Amino acid sequence: MNKTIKLAVAGAVLSAASVANAGIIIPAGEWTLDVNGNVNSFAIIDNRDNTAAIIGGLATTEGTTKVSDRASMNTGLLPSWLGFTGTTRQNDLDVSFTISMQPGTSTNSALVGGGTTENRQAFITFGDKSWGSVKVGKDLGIFGSDAILSDMTLLGVGSTGASKGNGTTTTLGHIGTGYVYADWTGQIAYTTPNMNGFQATVGIMQAWKAGSLGIVNNTSATSLSADSETFGFQAKASYALPMGKVWVGYMQQDLDNVGGSGQYDAEADAQEIGATVNLGNATLTAYYYTGEGLGSTGMFVNGVDAVGKERDSDGAFVQATYIVPTGTKLGVSYGRSDLDATANDGAAKALVTRNELWTVGAYHPLTKHLNLVAEYNDSTSESMTSSAADNESDSFSVGAILFF
Repeated sequence: MNKTIKLAVAGAVLSAASVANAGIIIPAGEWTLDVNGNVNSFAIIDNRDNTAAIIGGLATTEGTTKVSDRASMNTGLLPSWLGFTGTTRQNDLDVSFTISMQPGTSTNSALVGGGTTENRQAFITFGDKSWGSVKVGKDLGIFGSDAILSDMTLLGVGSTGASKGNGTTTTLGHIGTGYVYADWTGQIAYTTPNMNGFQATVGIMQAWKAGSLGIVNNTSATSLSADSETFGFQAKASYALPMGKVWVGYMQQDLDNVGGSGQYDAEADAQEIGATVNLGNATLTAYYYTGEGLGSTGMFVNGVDAVGKERDSDGAFVQATYIVPTGTKLGVSYGRSDLDATANDGAAKALVTRNELWTVGAYHPLTKHLNLVAEYNDSTSESMTSSAADNESDSFSVGAILFF
């Protein structure tokens, strides 16, 4: 099973539901091919109470149609996945390639075929256990990666998001309600060997645009030059403990030509810290991030105002799971992400100031590879305008996820 899927499974399962240690292994001359992935789908019912137009709010709303309930079939936070990884040993180097695709399992209109499909990975690695490894290509980002891989809703749904859960590829889990999405990006990254439990990764990343989520507005950065002068930078370090691990991370990127008129320069930087502790059948996870210009939900989304001033943001999530004698993992988690207004935003700007999410879930290993999942999620979005301009929604989902 390729490294990213292994990490996702390990983080989501948290020693509960069993999955294979590898995918379908095929010897091919000097190469070993690993075909791996998962298929998942969920029946989701959203209930929405309010109609406030909150820029960047993730709680679902009734909208102009005033429809309070919405039913959909959709993949969860982890997309259905088909990955191909080839590995070999040549000239004293471990060499590999990974290519993957993520087909959607939902459509909501006639004559549109099989829904959306993504291609999140295309990278090579080379190295040796004596000095580490180098990754070149597109893969999961470094900053925020341990947070999402620790989220129990990787096996389920979590937040459906203001525009998610109906004909889209994935839901959001705790993205935007506890951590910022690490996402999938081009990079050149170096990872040290494991040194008695300590390991670090540093990388230069494709520079990304700053932008707004949801309603297009004049309070957010709108563009980043395609000819950016610098790359982004991300790094993390982790230390494995006998009962879990701790990690820290950092990211930085210049934001060029931002603001309402696209004539300002800004800088985004952020820090993170997290820990996971295993206590018998119980697992506890805590995570916190803070930054300037980082934005909320996605990298640099709503991160600066109309005159290029960086907005402060932070967030955290906590999670507890417990495996009962039947093998079922029961879990509860809470997360929130806050975005602070600048002096230029003013009181009338309907920008989100807080997204928060409660999740209660049950994850049952029906077989070695197949898990049944049920979740309840309660989501709230608050506007900078006033406490009255809030949205609240809840959802219930049931479904299954199979790893191979």
